[in-house]
Amino acid sequence: MDLSPTLSRFVLHWGEMGTRWGVNRTVAQIHALLYITGRPMHAEEITETLDVARSNVSNSIRELQGWNLVKLIHIAGDRRDHFETSTHVWELFRTIVRERQRREIAPTIEVLAELLADPAISRDPAEAKLRMRETLEFLQTLTAWSDEMLKLDTETLSKVLKLGAKIKKLLGRDAAQPAAPAAAAEVTPAHLLGP
Repeated sequence: MDLSPTLSRFVLHWGEMGTRWGVNRTVAQIHALLYITGRPMHAEEITETLDVARSNVSNSIRELQGWNLVKLIHIAGDRRDHFETSTHVWELFRTIVRERQRREIAPTIEVLAELLADPAISRDPAEAKLRMRETLEFLQTLTAWSDEMLKLDTETLSKVLKLGAKIKKLLGRDAAQPAAPAAAAEVTPAHLLGP
């Protein structure tokens, strides 16, 4: 499959961004290719389109499957395995956040909890223990918040993310200085989310 210059640039850029996010370039390019074409592809077609080694494609697809970003499908009349990804950016966002939490945040929470529960920590400086506790509480809060956000339907989640600085008004704070208490009472969550 020949990609147009626009699609090729998208795939190449996604690969570059992948390396900055800690993902192998080919893994990110394959995901980008499946996403932007919006159709299932077999490994040979991916290999030919991206001009990468077949073994690299196989390993990358396995990694994408491990992230729950790519699934195997079969097409009637074709014995080859085909692979597809979601074409819904919000679904991809949810999957990536869940997987990052599972792979990166949850193990850190577990280790911090174990360290704080270990009696040996009493021999360490109180400041170190405090920093660990604050880090644990931060990660637990962040995880609880993101879990709640991921439960929202896409329309509501989009509105919440677009709130930005408006959330300060809901909490009764202006970006420059604290707002008067009366002003905070005028702003409601329904007002911020709009129609």
